[in-house]
Amino acid sequence: MESEIETLLSRNAVPIIDMANGIENVAKNLRKALSKQGYALLINHGISNEKIKTAWKYFDGFVELPDDVKLAYERSKAPDAENHGYVSPGMELFDGRTPELRHAYNICKLEAKYLPEKQLPGFTRHMNSLTDDFNDLGRYILRALEFSLHAPPSIFLDKHSYMLSDDRFNLTTLRMLYYPPVDDQDSGKVIRCGAHADYCTFTLLAQDSEDGLEVKLRGSDKWERVGHLPGALFINCGETMAIWTDQLYHALQHRVVVPDQISTRHRGRHSIAYFCHPNSSTLIDPKDLNILVKEPSTKIIHNAYDLTMALAKVAYGHNYS
Repeated sequence: MESEIETLLSRNAVPIIDMANGIENVAKNLRKALSKQGYALLINHGISNEKIKTAWKYFDGFVELPDDVKLAYERSKAPDAENHGYVSPGMELFDGRTPELRHAYNICKLEAKYLPEKQLPGFTRHMNSLTDDFNDLGRYILRALEFSLHAPPSIFLDKHSYMLSDDRFNLTTLRMLYYPPVDDQDSGKVIRCGAHADYCTFTLLAQDSEDGLEVKLRGSDKWERVGHLPGALFINCGETMAIWTDQLYHALQHRVVVPDQISTRHRGRHSIAYFCHPNSSTLIDPKDLNILVKEPSTKIIHNAYDLTMALAKVAYGHNYS
């Protein structure tokens, strides 16, 4: 039974942060979690679980559309868009070899003309409302992170001012994800999402079940199942934040495997990921946060856009050969 699987959550090894406990308490717990483990679960975060479930229902409707209709919304087909749009199963391969079985829709543009509003009436309005919720929570977390680092007031808020308002100036993305059931004969040949660390400041993840989410904790080479706390949001630190804090906050390696349990892999998995990025022109320099760099170097200080592109090239190096 799935309930008998040992997970970090079942061992009480997952930091759980109550977002209703005041910003100073949240800041203290974020610092402890992101520096030691690189992740936590957030409760009382203010985003309606019903609103998230409705978004998944909309995405189920999109996945069921004919392939030619879905491909009309394929990633990068929107004007001035590098990341917005649909990503079909197998389109992304972190290791260049193992098929990654998932449907994804990266939302970077919120106007109806860039979304499948014609096929899914009401989708645009719902996703704009959900985006507002994630942005509100994201700004609260940015304020808490400022407190946690004793950083200059509003430095993170000012440097994330274009989140999901104009993707020409900020790469923040709301990503809809659906992992279809896996047949027994394919279970050892595919993965749902390959091992990686996110590129952003931080990621918020909503999921309808655990179903294979694994992490590699700081200082460990062992992959461990996280476990599922209904209604909670998973937060993890990205590479940008790790560099910004001179590795004080840890960029978490994670993946989504096909579960060994037959009943689990025979059902689909839904999630929504909110990738919070700084404005693209932001220079990622620890000194701006008043962080005393442990080993001063002559490395070039990159802006957020160039840093993300460089990290993506490393992750998908096989696409650039």
